[in-house]
Amino acid sequence: MKAAALAVKRKKKTSACGCKDEQSEKAGENSTEPTVEELQAALKLAEAKAVEQYDLYVRAMAELENTRRRAAEEVQKARKFGIEKFAENMLPVVDSLEKALEVTKDETDNPIREGMQATYRQLIHALDVSQMKPIDPKGEVFDPNAHQAVAMVPAPEGVKAGEVVEVFQRGWFIADRVLRPAMVSVAQG
Repeated sequence: MKAAALAVKRKKKTSACGCKDEQSEKAGENSTEPTVEELQAALKLAEAKAVEQYDLYVRAMAELENTRRRAAEEVQKARKFGIEKFAENMLPVVDSLEKALEVTKDETDNPIREGMQATYRQLIHALDVSQMKPIDPKGEVFDPNAHQAVAMVPAPEGVKAGEVVEVFQRGWFIADRVLRPAMVSVAQG
């Protein structure tokens, strides 16, 4: 840029015949026109600045992509676990309906029991649609991540040590996370 400006100034200093006079010739020798070394240094500086700016651009784009990914993950988690508190509050209702159905299992012609069964089926379906699954581990190996041992009992015949013998209260998963662990007794060997 500076070199082009100096070339324009030099053209103005030429005489009408197109020749340079001695004064302009001497002025050209002492002019502030950059040398090749100065131009190369300026070029290297500009290239270094361009590389630095490109690096900043790449980092900013990576940070933007990471932010988008994190935001998408947060939205997914909010969708997946947004009903968690409500679901926790619904579990005692499920437990109560199960107990009521268990107590009235001999009353086959009871319209109230039939209504409770219909309500229970609808509630279980609603929980299933909301990605909630029961944990009913009877006969499975005890898993401390999904089960809570409330009693250790001698292993009955045919049951290995560490297996769940009895389920006192079913646990629940919401999506892939334990909402409530199953309360169980475990066989000891």
